[in-house]
Amino acid sequence: MTKTLLAEFTAREGTEDEVARLIGDYALKVREEEGNLAFDVYTKTAEPRAYWIFEVYRDEDAFQAHLNAPYGAPFNAALIPLIEEDASVLTFLSPCAPSRA
Repeated sequence: MTKTLLAEFTAREGTEDEVARLIGDYALKVREEEGNLAFDVYTKTAEPRAYWIFEVYRDEDAFQAHLNAPYGAPFNAALIPLIEEDASVLTFLSPCAPSRA
């Protein structure tokens, strides 16, 4: 079963460009992971400092491989001082209707 989640965080005022660069570079790496099916980065239209990242992994093993990727910890360490939250807020999602795939 796929592992799907939404990661949320808000860039501090004045850090928008650095956060955009960091998440852009990170997204390129995550999308290359064998078990990654989606890593889509959004900002809220009405609040462009607020990020929503929709992530889908093939299964729990693929998600664990993502968590253990060597670029994950450095990304998070660089991101933490640039965002309002203590860390990205993760919400795990479950499908409520059969997929069309």
